[in-house]
Amino acid sequence: MNPFVDGAFEAKFLTGDTYSSQHASAGFFSRMMPSLSFYSRLFLGPVRWLCARASKGLCDDAAWVYASVWVADLVERMGCPIEIEGMSAIEAADGPCLFVANHMSTLETFMLPGLIRPRRPVTFVVKRSLTTMPFFGPVMCSRDPVVVGRTNPREDLAAVLEGGLERLKKGISIIVFPQHTRSREFNPQMFNSIGVKLAKKAGVPIVPLALKTDAWGQGKKIKELGPVTPGMAIRYTFADPISVNGQGREEQAAICRHIESCLGKWQQLDGNNG
Repeated sequence: MNPFVDGAFEAKFLTGDTYSSQHASAGFFSRMMPSLSFYSRLFLGPVRWLCARASKGLCDDAAWVYASVWVADLVERMGCPIEIEGMSAIEAADGPCLFVANHMSTLETFMLPGLIRPRRPVTFVVKRSLTTMPFFGPVMCSRDPVVVGRTNPREDLAAVLEGGLERLKKGISIIVFPQHTRSREFNPQMFNSIGVKLAKKAGVPIVPLALKTDAWGQGKKIKELGPVTPGMAIRYTFADPISVNGQGREEQAAICRHIESCLGKWQQLDGNNG
């Protein structure tokens, strides 16, 4: 048995190729005051628990997965069903790979470890501010992420190529969000090719990932603490791994097509407000 998945709770997403929430319903408090309900449970629950472990140097992979699944459980308790497709792609590559995804909210940063880490070692490319935030900063630092400043594209590319290669050589896969910022809308022109460049240089495949997580909105003053909308579906779809050939333009276009196709399908399923 995987040493990092030793119980039913941590194995929540080890359900084959797909996952679909069976019980996602919001209680009275969550319906009346959704954001207060969610954030109080989030910070008094998995965030406090994981931060306490991080302060003692105990924020290992098992704890990371446990807290990630805990957050997903809280989301379902807000009445937000989780739908995941293509999880077999996570394990399809023989060695480490890059997960290249659109970036919609803070939620994917919390949830993806619970989906991916039980299947393979993984870390993130993150902006430097996430490593200095109260509560979340020490946890993110413990994950040995590739850190970028998001102010100088050339410096960011160098940091990703150098840090990414180092981690991939260790067998650690990397999650990359090539958008400049979190957004409900997907614009291929704002989706840079930093993931494709790293995959080409390292000789590893890319697993395209489309996601819809806007049930956790963006805040006006603090982006990470936006309004939470009960009932909105949380969706992830992984595509089969692709290898980068030539300059990578075709692969970049294929990633964008996957994301656009999924977002278009989900908009039809959920409606303009879903």
